[in-house]
Amino acid sequence: MKAIFLIPGLLLTSILYTSCGDQAPKGDEATIQDAQQTSTAEGTQYVVDTQASRIRFVGHGVGKNHPGIFKLSSGNVAVANNQITGGSFVININSMELEEKGGMFDEKLHPHLMSGDFFDAAKFGTAKFEITGVQPYEKNDGDTSIVEGANFRVSGNFILKDATKNISFPAKIDLDDNTLKAKANFDIDRTQWQMNYGNDKTLGDKFISEKVNIELDLQAKR
Repeated sequence: MKAIFLIPGLLLTSILYTSCGDQAPKGDEATIQDAQQTSTAEGTQYVVDTQASRIRFVGHGVGKNHPGIFKLSSGNVAVANNQITGGSFVININSMELEEKGGMFDEKLHPHLMSGDFFDAAKFGTAKFEITGVQPYEKNDGDTSIVEGANFRVSGNFILKDATKNISFPAKIDLDDNTLKAKANFDIDRTQWQMNYGNDKTLGDKFISEKVNIELDLQAKR
């Protein structure tokens, strides 16, 4: 069995108001830098199963966590000689569902996250992740992933709203003749994608952290 790949997909970001536990989740710290040259997707194509895949996020503030899920609109990864050569993924921003239901979550939090303060979904209905590189990952004393069995470091350009940044994170990726599976758990800084709302510590208990936890569970089929 071989291993390969993963996205964020995205990547993504969100957070706000009341409580759902006061312990912020902790993921691997993603490396964020300027956009890089994308890879040429040559070889066998694996198409993302959008029903079986999910991108879970958790945003948090003072004494509050807010988890939710995005769906992928489409995605593919190319494999040649058991190595990823490229790939890209489209995230449906309008598919966002909060795990907390009813009341203020439906009437206030969800609309606020979709507004210009955060995703501006009316203007930017999708986000995209484009692979720029996949390298073997090995744990060491200074770099230990929380993802059990992490075996690759995935890098890609994450395009959200008007901003493009390259992110890099550990992932566990398994590949057989017909199916590719990938898992990752990492933190990103939402302000890198022009999401600055609430990120001011003078706001006291209304402060919203710049860090957002992303948990990926993806499947693709040949």
